[in-house]
Amino acid sequence: MTKMPITNTSGRTIVITGWGWKEYAVAAAVALRALGAATDVMGMSKRRLPEFLEEHGGDRRAIYIVGVALGGDAERLAKVLSSLRGGGTKVVWISSIPMDESLKKILSPFIEIFETKAKQDLFNGALVKATGEYFKEDVSDVMPFAKEGAAIPKSVPRYHDLISAAMYAYRNYRDEETYSAAIRHLACKVSEEAWSDKCREAVAHYHRYGGRELVGDSKAVKDLRERINLVAASPDARVLILGESGTGKETVALQIHTRSQRRNEPFLAYNCASVAPQLLESAFFGHEKGAFTSAESKKPGLFELANGGTLFLDEIGELPLEAQGILLRVLETRRFMRVGGTVELETDVRLITATNRHLPTMVREGKFRADLYMRINVATLDIPPLRDRPEDIARIADSWWLNRFYRHLSDEQKAALAEYSYPGNVRELFNILERAVVFKENDFSKLIAEHRQINAELQPEPETAECGEALPDNLDEAIRLHVKHVVDKNDGNISRAAVALGITRTTLRKWLQNSRS
Repeated sequence: MTKMPITNTSGRTIVITGWGWKEYAVAAAVALRALGAATDVMGMSKRRLPEFLEEHGGDRRAIYIVGVALGGDAERLAKVLSSLRGGGTKVVWISSIPMDESLKKILSPFIEIFETKAKQDLFNGALVKATGEYFKEDVSDVMPFAKEGAAIPKSVPRYHDLISAAMYAYRNYRDEETYSAAIRHLACKVSEEAWSDKCREAVAHYHRYGGRELVGDSKAVKDLRERINLVAASPDARVLILGESGTGKETVALQIHTRSQRRNEPFLAYNCASVAPQLLESAFFGHEKGAFTSAESKKPGLFELANGGTLFLDEIGELPLEAQGILLRVLETRRFMRVGGTVELETDVRLITATNRHLPTMVREGKFRADLYMRINVATLDIPPLRDRPEDIARIADSWWLNRFYRHLSDEQKAALAEYSYPGNVRELFNILERAVVFKENDFSKLIAEHRQINAELQPEPETAECGEALPDNLDEAIRLHVKHVVDKNDGNISRAAVALGITRTTLRKWLQNSRS
């Protein structure tokens, strides 16, 4: 193994690799080992590659592209590669998957293309072997780090954690430094004890938050991500998250926390409906020993434990009026006392709350304090239900499946999942996928049919809707019929109908539009 110092350089040679599979990082480490310490390394997407080559390619003597597909605008790529070649920059593309022949014909005059001819096990080290073949490097020592799923050897879990954490940081925060450092550590076989502080922090952060990402490419989700980023940039602003049950309100709260300056501080989630009202003050502020019969020792509360970080209160609409007043006081003063205590404590937390209830109606009905509503509603995020973004269904399901089995769902399975409306939202989609795993069911059309039957048995009788029309068997049609009936019942008033249905006005309008189309 060639040893090289772990340094950040501005070398004339760079290795560009993809992300999403561990073998990309491992293949880049092989290239880095072969090229030497003065080589830079960077993770990049296919979409971003042409722009990078146009802006920075001319500064390099050699560019090795490992695990990034060449596609999209072929003419644009050919133009920039031709310019680089004319300027004396060597560009090499290494892959275990052959380039499309039409694309190869366009790009081959300007780039060295290396495609291994050996039979490869895709996504379990094929690219690593191809890179070793190009550089004439022995890759047997790093192959265990390129394995996925059940193939991961038990003797090498920590480097797998590091690569996964680095990819997570790159994917969620565009943290290129950690991804590059992880690849460089692997190239040098740096022991865990000698990892950089940034890499160790990335692994700890990934262990805590890595399983909770906001998945989807619909406009609604893209807009939501943009608003999350804006809210996260203000680490003290209170946030109210609205959305139906199962839409992922806690995931959104976690996204706000992990993108904010508070990301290295505690994140605590608490369901306001999970404890008896008389115990809420103790849950919020803690208690001293002997404060009440069962208080056998001192216990800190949520505001004390979350100090410096983020406190997420789910189902805030279930909070009793008395507890609302207690919460309001700490939000106004940032100070509190433990139950049975005599010393006032100070807290610095960002409060994020969530509900699937219509709080303005609760305020009008005297069930929720208007002053507390104003305090918690500095910034509002509305999570669209899954039925309003059906284009995300396949992506969410495929991501869930990929994380567990390291393989994609088939097109037929994705299409079958997209045929259902998911009144239970993302939570219901995950439930169906788990059922597929339990029963080893690969026929997702059959799975969805069975799920519809189960849900139909949960629907109330009678056979006809209140408006006298026959209730259709199709769940979506039944919902549209009911929505129209409730709107008519409320004299066409969208706001009142939305409150009665327990949904947002935006969702109600979409159901009405669907019923007209």
